[in-house]
Amino acid sequence: MTIMSDAAAHAESASLLAAGRRPPLDAGEFRRQGRLVVDFIADYYARIDDYPVRPSVTPGFLTSKLPSTAPMTPEHDALAAALRDVRDLILPGSPRHFAHYPASSSNAGALGEALAAGLDLNPFTWAASPAATELEIVTDWLGKALHLPGRLLFAGGGGGTLMGTTCEAMLCAIVAARDAKLAVVGEERIGDLVVYCSDQTHFSFLKAARIAGIRRVNCREIPTSIQNGFELTGESVRAAVDADVAAGRVPLFLCATVGTTATAAVDPVAELGAAVEGRGVWVHVDAAYAGAACVCPEHSHVIAGAGDVADSVSTNPHKWLLANLDCCALWVARPAALVAALGTDDHVILKDADVADAVVDYKDWQVALSRRFRALKLWLVLRCHGTDGLRATVRAHMRMAAAFERMVRADERFEVPVPRRFALVCFRLVGVENEVNRRVLEAVNATGRAYMSSAIVGGMYVLRCAVGNTLTEERHMREAWSVVQEQASAVLATTGQHSMLRRNSF
Repeated sequence: MTIMSDAAAHAESASLLAAGRRPPLDAGEFRRQGRLVVDFIADYYARIDDYPVRPSVTPGFLTSKLPSTAPMTPEHDALAAALRDVRDLILPGSPRHFAHYPASSSNAGALGEALAAGLDLNPFTWAASPAATELEIVTDWLGKALHLPGRLLFAGGGGGTLMGTTCEAMLCAIVAARDAKLAVVGEERIGDLVVYCSDQTHFSFLKAARIAGIRRVNCREIPTSIQNGFELTGESVRAAVDADVAAGRVPLFLCATVGTTATAAVDPVAELGAAVEGRGVWVHVDAAYAGAACVCPEHSHVIAGAGDVADSVSTNPHKWLLANLDCCALWVARPAALVAALGTDDHVILKDADVADAVVDYKDWQVALSRRFRALKLWLVLRCHGTDGLRATVRAHMRMAAAFERMVRADERFEVPVPRRFALVCFRLVGVENEVNRRVLEAVNATGRAYMSSAIVGGMYVLRCAVGNTLTEERHMREAWSVVQEQASAVLATTGQHSMLRRNSF
């Protein structure tokens, strides 16, 4: 390969400018274009209430408007033209979106993303980027803010890392547990390994287990019930593990959830840990959503017991702690188990042998080799908001959810069939078939004035209102409830049914 001389490089830059084209990285143009993008985003947030919560489009609406190939030459003022297309065709979002656990946003989170992208660092080894690697100690900051047990933090012999999603975190934990177990029982027994979760556990756990080589027939989804609040019980886990041991299989991994997707149920971590004590089962706590609530001392009890039994814990700061997508924190009690399963080495990889035992190479804690500089964003969020600011955000959303719950309970046509947890309210028309509740949700979402989702738990179809968008205010909750009432009345009128008086509400 021929290396271009400095003179030739300057000449090529000059020829690009002469042709009206700038180099890909140009400070002056970056400043001009950056202002366009920042102004665009600021205008979007200022007018976000004007956008429908659910766009009226059909599949293929965007692809039909796009050329079949990329342009051969740059468009005139291409960025400005692209921003117009983003405004007209792509802009999403609304503070009236209550369907899913949110991806929360903040100025610090968005600008942290921009700063990380601009610096374009790849902290996959300490030698490749010492400062970016060491800044990941911010996981200890976060762990302490969430009242996590010390043994999961670097300060206590464990350690944390930042990934993209919970699925990645669970996959890495399962692989670490798998290899540690196979080193004891023999690799030929991989087909005997069994993992355990509840029927309320997020589907990403079973996806991760299958990717890790666990047979589908060895994935135990243990039933829960409304009587136990859809929480996994120690008794049911113990029975499942005993049955597998008696059949000659090898219990491997238990996933406990703090804040299930359907109802935000909290599995009793200490009880579950006691149920598998002495069995060599890796205990993982999936706190993707509700782990953020632990920033509030009054909610830190939901992860009580993890200090003694949890081998790993994960939570998503992008869900409720203002960190913007994507940001998942994974803590492990024994980092060496991750490194043993996922570690790689090659002469081409930049490493410093003299300090190898004193540094962390995060490429050995994850599936991918390259990685994003997520620590910068989380560090900025924690510095700009502080733990007090994060608590205020979480508590405000919980207050709005509680206000929504009160509105539901005040309408005798509705019930709250499971306790409100954190900022999620599950509700339904009482005394009607599931299909009627499904039609109510469909009608609510079709208005474009509110957007909610559903779940089927214990045979009941429930509507889910998850509060957590950064821009959601109390008025949005009142408007959303008004939409629900209007559409429920309309659906009941067309079906000729009348909801019975509320019953079985918690």
